[in-house]
Amino acid sequence: MQIGMIGLGRMGSGMVRRLLAKGHDCVVHDPQELAMTQTKKDGASVATSLQDMVRLLSPPRAIWLMVPAAVVDGVLADLLPLLTKGDIVIDGGNSYYRDDIRRSVELQASGIHYLDVGTSGGIAGQERGYCLMIGGEVNIVEHMRPIFLSLAPGVAIASRTPARLLKADEVNDAEQGFLHCGSYGAGHFVKMIHNGIEYGIMAAYAEGLNILRNANIGKLESKPKSDAESTPLRNPEFYQYDMDLPEITEVWRRGSVISSWLLDLTASALFHDPDLDAYAGHVSDSGEGRWTILAGIEEAVPMGVLSAALFERFSSRGRGDFSNRMLSAMRSEFGGHLEKIDALPTKGS
Repeated sequence: MQIGMIGLGRMGSGMVRRLLAKGHDCVVHDPQELAMTQTKKDGASVATSLQDMVRLLSPPRAIWLMVPAAVVDGVLADLLPLLTKGDIVIDGGNSYYRDDIRRSVELQASGIHYLDVGTSGGIAGQERGYCLMIGGEVNIVEHMRPIFLSLAPGVAIASRTPARLLKADEVNDAEQGFLHCGSYGAGHFVKMIHNGIEYGIMAAYAEGLNILRNANIGKLESKPKSDAESTPLRNPEFYQYDMDLPEITEVWRRGSVISSWLLDLTASALFHDPDLDAYAGHVSDSGEGRWTILAGIEEAVPMGVLSAALFERFSSRGRGDFSNRMLSAMRSEFGGHLEKIDALPTKGS
């Protein structure tokens, strides 16, 4: 099947290579000429402009956008005048689902079909495959099925759910790794919640491992603090462990209830850099976590873990520094408490 790909970043380039390996005809475009040169070597046809891409694709065209959410509207504004009735635009990035609903109406007015496809798999997706969460028209999803089947991991990526084995001949789309979730916006809505959950899982691993890393605090604070500003460590004898985090995460990978691909990646990172010296701890968020919290508020559902994980990312970027200084100022005002600078010593410091 022929498909155009706009955006050849970490995800887009890997998706093109996977599609090429599965026998599809890919026409690619990216502002970075080097990215296009590399995919051309892999077998893709290079379009030097959006006009060139539309010319190289046979109607009805299918064009996949793999660009940052912030630039999707700009790309669509340039692309739409070039398209003809019946063409298909797919947004595979991390757009806000409400933008999908708006865009679908705008494109429908010109006879253009639209799919929103939440795409998960990261840089490993080229080999492992991509989990695809799809929103849009049923018939257009079916038309694009060969592409989704090729991008998805396939049923063999995970053991089948035991109850499904009773229907061994009925492997459905979800088991293949892609799912039509509903009408316009549904794909990105599901991906939004997926990423909100991801924030929470990542935070749980990070916080738990931090407790393990500091399990030797009894050695480092063998003499209890005597000043009024510090709560002493009452039982230093209970915190005398020098934990080997690379080995702990490695053993957790095998048979543990908390084993996961994310834990696999965590174990790999710690093996290569046990103290994580290569990282500053400035954790970004691309929007999905915020939108997840907004949805939870509007649905009036509790989400203590997901919201805490998002706020911790804000804190990692220094956004809590002023409030911490404010706390110190208030303590000084009401109690004359002097600010005590007491950096916690840890392994590797």
